[in-house]
Amino acid sequence: MTDYFNVTVDDDAICAISSIGLAHLGDAVYELLVRTWLCVHGKATGKGLHRATIALVCAAKQAELSERLLPLLSEAEQDVFRRGRNANVHTVPHSSDLATYRKATALEALFGWLYLRGEKDRINELFAVMMEGQDVT
Repeated sequence: MTDYFNVTVDDDAICAISSIGLAHLGDAVYELLVRTWLCVHGKATGKGLHRATIALVCAAKQAELSERLLPLLSEAEQDVFRRGRNANVHTVPHSSDLATYRKATALEALFGWLYLRGEKDRINELFAVMMEGQDVT
């Protein structure tokens, strides 16, 4: 049985996944991290928790927070980020513009790529940088 909480996929198989596929997975990884972060930091009420989650996972916030990571990314991580940013997205939410949405997609693709490679420590390191100074309220 495959343990999908602790999966490691080889690089050839990951390369076969589209940037949109990586972003799809990375979106879930990022949202799970945000939800965990909020609960651990005392934001555990239903309505407030949902609103706080939405505020941190929206494209604009993801794009803003991804700026903190760019100087820290390895060459391979930069390549994945670029690939995600250049993905052919077909729809953009009304609450976002194309450039912002592409940057958010890039972040999600990076998190999806790291997750599939089994690099949880690196995900945690990057997420911690993103969340420095964020208010839980």
